[in-house]
Amino acid sequence: MSVIHIIKGDEPLASPSLPLLYNLVYCSRATAGVDDDAVTRILESAKRFNPAHGITGLLVFGSGIFFQWIEGPRENVARLMTMIHADPRHESIVLLSEFEEVRERLFPDWDMELVAAADIRDVLVDAKNDAEDEKNAAVLTLLIEQLDSGQLSELSRA
Repeated sequence: MSVIHIIKGDEPLASPSLPLLYNLVYCSRATAGVDDDAVTRILESAKRFNPAHGITGLLVFGSGIFFQWIEGPRENVARLMTMIHADPRHESIVLLSEFEEVRERLFPDWDMELVAAADIRDVLVDAKNDAEDEKNAAVLTLLIEQLDSGQLSELSRA
């Protein structure tokens, strides 16, 4: 799997109507013993941490694989990723996409929503269809293609 770096050159200037957002998408393998209760605890923690730090996104868990789309201020998303790297429930973290730009939030009302593994394709397609920003649409198209081609096949197994 390749990492997509969409930002080129200097970071764009913030605009009054849209924020400068950093977006990161990753997959990781859950360590032994991670079950639905552990995922519930992760979500409870996210629902406390994320709103206070301007982070939104979604989390998918299925077949022992985490898939997460995180968006927010760069420093806060980086802090969250440091926490995820240190979390003993995650191993083999693979960065799928990252970029930073002035744009709309893709999941503005989701401080962190759990999406069933069987529904991830539908959520990505809906997000792509609703995306007004062409770079968001491009990343979502790539993720859908990776899912359809089997590169992310463990996510679609419920």
